[in-house]
Amino acid sequence: MTRRQRRFGAGRDVLALLAALGTLAGAALVGAAPAGAVPDRTGLAPGVGYEEFDLPAAGRVAHAHVLSVDLRDPRVRLDLLYPGAVAARSPVSGMADAAGAVAGVNGDFFNITETQHPGVEATGATVGPAVARGHALKAAVPNGQRFGPALPPGTGTEDVIGVGVDRRARLDTLALDGSVRTPAGRLPLGGLNQYALPEGSIGAYTSDWGSVSRVRATCGTDTDRAAPCSTDTYEVTVRHHRVVSMSDAPGSGPIAAGTTVLVGREAGARQLRTFFAGEPVTVRHRLVASASRIPYRFALGGYPVLRGGQPLPGLDDRTAAVRTAVGVGDGGRRLLLLALDGAPEYRGGLTIAEVAGAMRGLGSTDAFSLDGGGSTTLVAREPGASAVTVRNHPSGGAERPVSNGIGVFTTP
Repeated sequence: MTRRQRRFGAGRDVLALLAALGTLAGAALVGAAPAGAVPDRTGLAPGVGYEEFDLPAAGRVAHAHVLSVDLRDPRVRLDLLYPGAVAARSPVSGMADAAGAVAGVNGDFFNITETQHPGVEATGATVGPAVARGHALKAAVPNGQRFGPALPPGTGTEDVIGVGVDRRARLDTLALDGSVRTPAGRLPLGGLNQYALPEGSIGAYTSDWGSVSRVRATCGTDTDRAAPCSTDTYEVTVRHHRVVSMSDAPGSGPIAAGTTVLVGREAGARQLRTFFAGEPVTVRHRLVASASRIPYRFALGGYPVLRGGQPLPGLDDRTAAVRTAVGVGDGGRRLLLLALDGAPEYRGGLTIAEVAGAMRGLGSTDAFSLDGGGSTTLVAREPGASAVTVRNHPSGGAERPVSNGIGVFTTP
């Protein structure tokens, strides 16, 4: 018998009991977990625990690694892990250690490859919005430009999970509200630090973007990520509210503080061609929440799978895979960060419907799916240790560099 079998044999019994309390509906676990159902909880820090256990599914067993986070404890907070730029990637363990996090999981789906556009650099930027330490880093790409599995009906790339300044977690959407103001009038802003801009729009790129080429922003269409890159593009650089340069094609390289690069495609490009050197330009942008007036301290994209204790209609119940998800309970005061194990014996994973059911069974009223497969990673630092360790087995055999994640932080 292996160490894992010895340690988690009781977990199988408990999860079997949990399954007996409910039913398998659409291959998803239904029912509420009894208090203390999850065994072998390890305290990482006040308000933060870690546990792992088996999750039975239809014809297979998945192995779950779960971080429990109590936001009622004033010493605990969540924030975005990212490599210091939107268009960049790093392993979760590296981001967690660099930020001083006690634990974390991987985050949003991202622009991982550009096989449809030869010669165009994949940016590594995420699909959805991102907020770090209360600062809006980026907005969402059009739905047709996203990477990842098909979205459940009624959801989109603007969906986020976040924690407000009130220390409550919630599901929401964050939409871009922005404009470019010139002496001739005001133009709508269609993007902020995004790897894909809506057709005919103007996007703003700031020092948060990084050094990666901005060409990808003008490729594809609102409904077809693989469509050719636009041949009608233009770029304007604004520094300290004045136009300093123009170009017929999007460029690359770091963007200095106090500088905004405007990238236009089609109608947006034609509007930017009317700009001239020295012209005064003011770029304004913010992310607007649909469900809450409470500002977000942190938020990132993915898609909801559970709302108000009910799985969303139309969740996929056929495709099982290694998954990462977040559950919210106790009125937004408790979170469960779940990452499935990618070891060969568990690689069958769960369907999205099963993820929603499992999160509900563990006490969540809302749940949110993050990037999975080879990206799924959960890290945690033992008390007294100087670095985190990867707790699950990534399905690719090693940590995949990802664009962002959720970091769990504590103060003494």
